[in-house]
Amino acid sequence: MTETTISAPAADTGEYRSIWSHLKELEFRQGFVDIDGVRTRFAEAGSADKPHAILLHGTGGHWETFAPNLGPLSEHYHCVAIDMVGNGFSDKPDYDYEIAVYVQQVLGVMEHFGMTRAHLIGMSLGAWVSAAIAVEHPERVDKVILMSPAGLIATASNMARIRAERTEAVNNPSWESMHKVFAHLIADESNRLPDLIALRQAIYRRDDTRNTIDHLLILQDAQARDRNLIPEDKWATISAPTMVVASGQDHGEYQSTAHIVAGLIPNAEVFEMAAVRHWPHFEDPAAFNPAALEFLGR
Repeated sequence: MTETTISAPAADTGEYRSIWSHLKELEFRQGFVDIDGVRTRFAEAGSADKPHAILLHGTGGHWETFAPNLGPLSEHYHCVAIDMVGNGFSDKPDYDYEIAVYVQQVLGVMEHFGMTRAHLIGMSLGAWVSAAIAVEHPERVDKVILMSPAGLIATASNMARIRAERTEAVNNPSWESMHKVFAHLIADESNRLPDLIALRQAIYRRDDTRNTIDHLLILQDAQARDRNLIPEDKWATISAPTMVVASGQDHGEYQSTAHIVAGLIPNAEVFEMAAVRHWPHFEDPAAFNPAALEFLGR
């Protein structure tokens, strides 16, 4: 296991910043595709004849978390970022969203886009799903990037925090409650972009989000969490080369998980980003993007 450290994010230029600052010159398309009856929102960038990459967000997220990464990554890879089932603007069917549900959706997306194999880039819940695919379907995986990974450890305090925070935000989708969500995701206030907060607010104001929030948060319940966690011996079976991003300002549980799973996965390395919180790729793309491209292209 090797380790690289980045000490601080890029300096703020003082200009107005938006997710469109990253997307304005990118050739990409957004659309919806039916995956096993679930209308799945996606963003696609990069030529389909390039190596493939699937990008997976965290709990309650949406593809825009990868807005700062799609441009640089799609110069070399065919990138598809999705809103996972029950999240974002994808369908929210009336059943619990456990890891097997997400895995099946991702495999369906790969089939739709003609991907026999792909790199998997996931953060938090998306890292958990990526790891599960690498364990259960190694033949479908090239390389893996796990950011702020979940799926190994589950403390009652962190599960309770996530459930309370997200439930409050959905029941009272005010700007203030949205801002509280992003305070746990992004360390630097200047990186909590207003249109990003507004996008999450629009999602949390939807009736289908309110009606299915318990399905989305099922993995914060102890019994469900325990049956979905990936045990240490399974992490050790991941054969794909793996880069684990450890965020220095993140919740302690995610920092611990990052270093433990990097030690368990035989062909893993740690990329330390000391000054960021739960969204390292979004908060400091100037550090993340070159590191990801170097790792994937090695």
